[in-house]
Amino acid sequence: MLLQGKKLLITGVLTPQSIAYGVAEHALEQGAEIILTGFGRARSLTERSAKRLKEGTEVLELDVSNPEHFPALTEALRQRWGRVDGVLHAIAFAPENALGGNFLHTPWESVQTAFRVSTFSLKELAVAVLPLMPKGGSIVALDFDNRVAWPIYDWMGVCKAGLEATVRYLARDLGPKGIRVNALAAGPLATVAAKGIPGFKSLQQGWGRQAPLGWDARNSHDAVTRTACALLSDWMPSTTGEMIHVDGGYHAIGAPPVDPHEDEKEESGQPG
Repeated sequence: MLLQGKKLLITGVLTPQSIAYGVAEHALEQGAEIILTGFGRARSLTERSAKRLKEGTEVLELDVSNPEHFPALTEALRQRWGRVDGVLHAIAFAPENALGGNFLHTPWESVQTAFRVSTFSLKELAVAVLPLMPKGGSIVALDFDNRVAWPIYDWMGVCKAGLEATVRYLARDLGPKGIRVNALAAGPLATVAAKGIPGFKSLQQGWGRQAPLGWDARNSHDAVTRTACALLSDWMPSTTGEMIHVDGGYHAIGAPPVDPHEDEKEESGQPG
């Protein structure tokens, strides 16, 4: 029971296909208590998923673009639990014109929205739970490694790079309080959010060819969610400011496998 007695706040649960849903599911299995967040019209999806996870699981309102929601979240958690041991930040959004090859033409208003929701919200969430973590804890942010430029990710890639930097600065400031902050960089997964990224299918198809452990966008959720639970537990007490990869090893490989005899075949006229 890796998370026995832990009180975890989990954002980003929409449907059972959500990565956050899998984290919540594993957390419950490992003995944690959970509270979810949702907002607006999508909250009904979160509440439906909450019932599937465990009857009575509460959903608190949190629209990260509304500054008033953060102090309200702090107070709601204080009344219900009095403390928080861990937080999953699984929040990201970019307007359509900030993705899909429109990098040079994306207006500031769309970039601002993407940054506020996907990046700045991690700092806001950390500040909101800070008073409830007097004995330390763990904050985990779901990420997609953006140390390089991707062909379709555009301003969301910039926001994820900013998220990774935010993780490091939060780790610096919250470490003395015993709070660990890490990013979990997953490979491409088939989720509702992924469907909104132009060209996502091409990305996921190439991923499995390059990752030495292989990768299946539909069947790799479990590896990601279990790693998130490990980070939320007490089993990694000296790990903070890190980007933990769960991507089949893709990030460590410079190019997909090649046939060392391909050139010889071409010169001899043999089929490739």
